[in-house]
Amino acid sequence: MEPSAPPLADPPATAATQAGAGQGTAGPVSSTETLPPLGCPPNAPVGFGLIHPLASILDRLDPTRLFRQPQPLEVELGSGDGSFLLQHALRHPDRNFIGVERLLGRLRKLDRKGGRAGLTNLLLVRIEAGYFLEYLLPPATAQALHIYFPDPWPKKRHRKHRLVNERFPDIARQALVPGGIVYLRTDNEDYFTQMRAVFGANAAFQETETPVVLTELVTDFERHFQAQGVAIRRAAYQRTS
Repeated sequence: MEPSAPPLADPPATAATQAGAGQGTAGPVSSTETLPPLGCPPNAPVGFGLIHPLASILDRLDPTRLFRQPQPLEVELGSGDGSFLLQHALRHPDRNFIGVERLLGRLRKLDRKGGRAGLTNLLLVRIEAGYFLEYLLPPATAQALHIYFPDPWPKKRHRKHRLVNERFPDIARQALVPGGIVYLRTDNEDYFTQMRAVFGANAAFQETETPVVLTELVTDFERHFQAQGVAIRRAAYQRTS
């Protein structure tokens, strides 16, 4: 059965947004907003936009056609301000990266920064993160999934909307190559407990260490939390089967 058209994702909720800062506007792109064409295809001219407008939400993407070089792929679900993804892509020109984010303003900001840096290994997609992972990313494609500070949906009646839920490890397993890793960060203790529980209960994953080179790359939200003394919780799980 083909999936129905997805709504755009809710923006990641953080200590900052829960306090009223950084709120975005929900809803689809208006008719007056024009997205750039396909990001970084082969032989793309300098300055080509990094935002990829989806021609279909029912057909899976083909990463081999989206980047100039066929390289290992990493995906960030909920790129937010893009501070992590930009740093990571700059440090690793030998890898390709896709950033998935709902808020167009955030994507455009990252698009501008990535364009100024001359990145050809970064592509941006505006859609709900869970839908992208389950229906648009081909199976056994990603070497790594980065999920940093997803919306914790703190109210009990809303927790069913959390991205990392009981189904998520199976969806992540589908997207990852064997040996691929899911990297998680959150400032919400309850959500972190749930993350560890769902991955701990899945025999396809084994907990592993987050490399120091990754923990050194902090998001703007993370830097804000650290300045306030908020504890940052991290975990990583490797696909073993």
